[in-house]
Amino acid sequence: MQENWDKSVLFLGGARSGKSRLALEWVEESGLPPLYLATGVATDPEMEERILRHQKERSTAWKVEEVPFRFREALERDWSGQGVVLDCVTFLVNNIFWKEENAERTFQRSCQELTSILEKREREHFLLLLVSNEVGMGVVPEYPAGREFRDLQGRVNQWIAHRVDEVYLVVAGIPWQLK
Repeated sequence: MQENWDKSVLFLGGARSGKSRLALEWVEESGLPPLYLATGVATDPEMEERILRHQKERSTAWKVEEVPFRFREALERDWSGQGVVLDCVTFLVNNIFWKEENAERTFQRSCQELTSILEKREREHFLLLLVSNEVGMGVVPEYPAGREFRDLQGRVNQWIAHRVDEVYLVVAGIPWQLK
């Protein structure tokens, strides 16, 4: 299914909206060798269960790389001829938000690197699917750190959405094409 090559897509939605499942399905339907870039970190039993649930959703055909903090290293890899799912941008933002002193600057650099990856796709043929939570549609967080994270996540989502080829808002497992 070569028409799916050379495409970058952002799936946005709320928790349990079906974003990850759709991204996995798109790659599997493309016929490309699948690569899953995992950003979640098991910090408690509930998170361990979430990660396990995601692992069970993927077939053994998927190559998995854990990149909870090493987004730059993942971006520098050669993805030629692969279907790549980064799941999810929100955990990546969270991980860096709590680890880096200036998370915004770290993401600006990472986003610049992502732009160069997307620009060189004409030579390297790959399908890139990014999964991210739309966090700005919910309740305003009570604490300053929560509001700061929500605002950073919103800016990252906007930045990515302007640079990818297609954007879908996923609601109840149904993708609504925004771009």
